[in-house]
Amino acid sequence: MLRIIIVAVLGLMTWVGIHSVWTINVGTNAQPRSADVAIVLGTRVDRSGNPSRLLRERLDRAYDLFRTDMARNIIVSGGLGREGYEEADVMREYLIRRGVPGERIAVDRQGYDTYETARGAKAIMDAKHFRSAIVVSHYYHLPRALITLERFGVQDVSAAAVEIPPMWRDSFNVLREFAAFYFYLVRDYAAT
Repeated sequence: MLRIIIVAVLGLMTWVGIHSVWTINVGTNAQPRSADVAIVLGTRVDRSGNPSRLLRERLDRAYDLFRTDMARNIIVSGGLGREGYEEADVMREYLIRRGVPGERIAVDRQGYDTYETARGAKAIMDAKHFRSAIVVSHYYHLPRALITLERFGVQDVSAAAVEIPPMWRDSFNVLREFAAFYFYLVRDYAAT
């Protein structure tokens, strides 16, 4: 019995390790293709009402894609946070201050997680007749974001990671993405 437990634990550790290397590889080597829209996945807003450092990194990456004509429009997605601010509204205002015209930014206030963001982004894309997208997030989040958008029917989607190199403090996020990726992989998309 002990031998079976040891083999099972080693097998799981190997699976987690291989998946983590794959996640890092996919995310850090993401190559965005020119697209109709960049989809920025939200994260926490500071108590001051300003984007957190992580959110600014994502927004700055989307801004760079817009500025270089890689993305002609931007969807910002995020819900009402514990801090009392609508993430998507804070994201929109930040991009407007950077010089993105307001009419080029679509707002999704229902993006409470990657699943809801993908669903909302697909609806916005359909309404605006967008055919292609670049999903913008941190490298460890991109594999799950890509598969979720594809499962919701966004066929032409590439990814752009924030331009921050991987760090040891990302280890928790990489490990968390292992479980989240497989949950999203088997999740029921037909019922939505």
